[in-house]
Amino acid sequence: MEAYLTFLKNTNMFLGISEEEISTMLKCLSTKKLHFQKGEYIIRNGEDNHFVGMVLSGHVLIEKEDYWGNNSIFEEIAPGMIFAESYACISLLPPELNVLAGTDADVMFFDFRRIFTVCSCACVYHTKLIHNLLNAIARKNISLTQKIEHLSNRTIRGRLLSYLSAESLKAGSAAFTIPFNRQQLANYLAVDRSALCSEISKLQKEGILSCSKNKFRFLQRPAGEEHLLEHLE
Repeated sequence: MEAYLTFLKNTNMFLGISEEEISTMLKCLSTKKLHFQKGEYIIRNGEDNHFVGMVLSGHVLIEKEDYWGNNSIFEEIAPGMIFAESYACISLLPPELNVLAGTDADVMFFDFRRIFTVCSCACVYHTKLIHNLLNAIARKNISLTQKIEHLSNRTIRGRLLSYLSAESLKAGSAAFTIPFNRQQLANYLAVDRSALCSEISKLQKEGILSCSKNKFRFLQRPAGEEHLLEHLE
């Protein structure tokens, strides 16, 4: 883990904590680093879990599977972000979702229980870490709220444009890259893949956007969607 100290120092989780302090904390938190190949499960639905994960490289997908085996992507976890913290906090409630590697990924796990237990070293950094953890959880709640906003649109077109507009805003540019392929995007937006691809083709033909795989560029604002893309004016 020593090789990741500089990286960890710049994450929200360890914000304001020095590399030397982080090195000490990693021992207190019983951390471990594991590598996962693309598509490999990190946490499965129903498994006991009291560890919080942080992505060190690659990205991770949070996925919900229903009774019939249909999957919906809840969230994409980028390097520096954490996952499974809610279930680690409520240890009696096993995860009701799957966590899998969206790409080859390195993940650090640390024992959630150790964060709230003062160790023999009485690390003074624990208070800062708890503050940062709560901040990270708040950020994730905002992200989930944004997804609800996308899904509140009743049409595939509305959901797609809402999501793409948000990604454009995040990138600060009309050109941007999304973290999903077509199937993953369809799962995230809770729509049929074929219908999604058809809507993307329509938007291209209308001259509203251009795209190649997961790279998009807005060319003009869609008619009737005056609230979108105002950030690009």
